[in-house]
Amino acid sequence: MSDAGSDEFDDERSQLGEYEGDRNEAGERHGVGKAILPNGDIYQGQYENGKRHGEGTYRFKNGSRYVGDYYQNMKHGQGTFYYPDGSKYEGSWVEDLRQGHGVYTYPNGDTYDGEWLRHMRHGQGIYHYHETGSKYKGSWVNGNMESAGEYIHSNHRYKGNFVNNNPCGPGKYVFDIGCEQHGEYHQTEQDQAEGKWGEMASTPVLRWIPKCITGLTHWTPGQETSAGEKNTASAEEVAENQPV
Repeated sequence: MSDAGSDEFDDERSQLGEYEGDRNEAGERHGVGKAILPNGDIYQGQYENGKRHGEGTYRFKNGSRYVGDYYQNMKHGQGTFYYPDGSKYEGSWVEDLRQGHGVYTYPNGDTYDGEWLRHMRHGQGIYHYHETGSKYKGSWVNGNMESAGEYIHSNHRYKGNFVNNNPCGPGKYVFDIGCEQHGEYHQTEQDQAEGKWGEMASTPVLRWIPKCITGLTHWTPGQETSAGEKNTASAEEVAENQPV
């Protein structure tokens, strides 16, 4: 969904659009004013030397709306963007891009609260799934779950490493009843039906391989489970209790 302003129209020299408000000695828009752009967009707020600068509200013809800080015609600082589909971003902006800390509320009620870089989820953040109540808490890279993180559910959680939104490698399930199931996630490919051109298509499938059950322990993603831990159960015993 586009959230760029119509800067190409907001040019006094083109003699396009309408403006009511303050001006400086050079005749430039300066102070507080309201501009109606040729495409139907409306900006009302502060100007400095002919450019949107300071606090303002930009209403797009398609129903979008931005309320917040501007710097030299760009969204910059703190602001809230309301999208036509009902989603909303509230947080930090840098040169027209979501960057820094912000909260994005999606049309289905999901939310992401965390760090952004160039419009993408990047850094530490929490994604909350509205329908199930579950959430992911951990690291993000270019919009994807990457590196150390955890899935948190109502009565258990999974801690481990993630690659391209999927758990990968060593990890553990932590249950509220006071035990942990250690193991590894492996990614395999499962053959599918023949494709349009006769080739066999395949799709990656995640497989959880349990190793042992222990009492609650301190664990860091990436560390292997020690074979000498106390109160462990065999992999065969664990397999019967594999979480869904």
